[in-house]
Amino acid sequence: MFATPFIDSALLRIFRFRTRKFLHMEDSDGRVPPVPREGGCYLYVHVPFCEVLCPFCSFHRVQHCHEQALRYFGALRAEIWQYHLAGHQFEGAYFGGGTPTTEPDELIETIGLVRRLFGVKEVSVETNPKDLEPVLLGRLRAAGVTRLSVGVQSFDDDLLQEMERYGKYGSGEETAARIKAAAGMFPTLNVDLIFNQAHQTQASLERDLDIFLGLGANQVSCYPLMTAPSVKRRMETAMGVPDHHRLRRFYETIQRKLTPAFTATSGWCFTRNGQGTDEYIVAAENYVGVGSGAFSYLEGTLHSTSFSLAAYEQRIAQGLTGIVAHHRLSTGDALRYTLLVRMFGLGLDRAWARRRHGRKFFWRLWGELRTLEVLGAAKRSAWGWKLTPNGSYWLMLMMSEFFEAVNTYRDAMRAHVQQELDAVGKPAPNSASARPVPMGG
Repeated sequence: MFATPFIDSALLRIFRFRTRKFLHMEDSDGRVPPVPREGGCYLYVHVPFCEVLCPFCSFHRVQHCHEQALRYFGALRAEIWQYHLAGHQFEGAYFGGGTPTTEPDELIETIGLVRRLFGVKEVSVETNPKDLEPVLLGRLRAAGVTRLSVGVQSFDDDLLQEMERYGKYGSGEETAARIKAAAGMFPTLNVDLIFNQAHQTQASLERDLDIFLGLGANQVSCYPLMTAPSVKRRMETAMGVPDHHRLRRFYETIQRKLTPAFTATSGWCFTRNGQGTDEYIVAAENYVGVGSGAFSYLEGTLHSTSFSLAAYEQRIAQGLTGIVAHHRLSTGDALRYTLLVRMFGLGLDRAWARRRHGRKFFWRLWGELRTLEVLGAAKRSAWGWKLTPNGSYWLMLMMSEFFEAVNTYRDAMRAHVQQELDAVGKPAPNSASARPVPMGG
């Protein structure tokens, strides 16, 4: 088994080179993309509103404004209708953000629409610790939510202060009590934790995991701290600079502390008894993203919606989707993306790959598959390829790198509409709002 900082950095350099064209976007006509011919599809619904704009967060989010949120949810439901009328079907729905629960009534109405139109059985919703109130939790469960994901990030009060979450969402002890009270209400209760924060110690990480293990939640997603150029300076001022040399040690600590009670279901998600719904990119081969700042992946094409809330609302009113940019991946890049996601989900089924992509899958990706075997990242069998614990670490690094590239794209798109996004509740549409940004170079 190879496990050195040199191998880690070399793999990331190769990964960057092989995926460098993934986000080379060009203008889109905004029509509903074709229905996938085969392969499952998931619906991702982006709600960008947050009560607190955390300094480390690179997702598309804006300060919550009730009036603006009402307009936005109305446009969101109209866009969902467009996909229904075009014949799209979804196996499940994931409401992310932002914080979807900032507007409970609008969220529940939108969940109801999705369930009526598409008959989905799995509905995942992100929330924050403050919203873990019995009345709201009961309403969400009655609305059909099967997976509730709570953005905790840490139970360490010092780290919560640095993340500017302590004042708004409470102490680690308060958050733990809220999660413990919510345990058992949903088939899957997920807790998000961030590791490798600048001032996080080994002891602090182990304490976070020990606290989680005693709460009764049946899933945890442990993400490395990821950033983007736009938030890097603010994050470094508030939280300090993370030490990437600790990543492997921290990740191995997570694996050690969570097993055998929890089983890995992806590179950073662990579920009690290995049963539960994971993130939508792992759960389905294709996904449609609706809302401002959402991404879709449909049969080899990436789509991006407008990051201007005003332009998004205007486009929906004109009978268009929010999509303003797309990129058709080459055959090789599409196969690499498939390999990335499948391996991030811990293994590749040989029969599935042959059925979906034919023999070309194996000869086009021979180098990648062979590298995983030689480095001890994956073991080959008659079934296919299964990641080793060391391989899980490398795939976690690669997926983090991919999301940081997406964050850089988000930065470029948001830069064109930053004045609008900063003016809470007072959108100022302009001709540049709906323009995609070519991601060449």
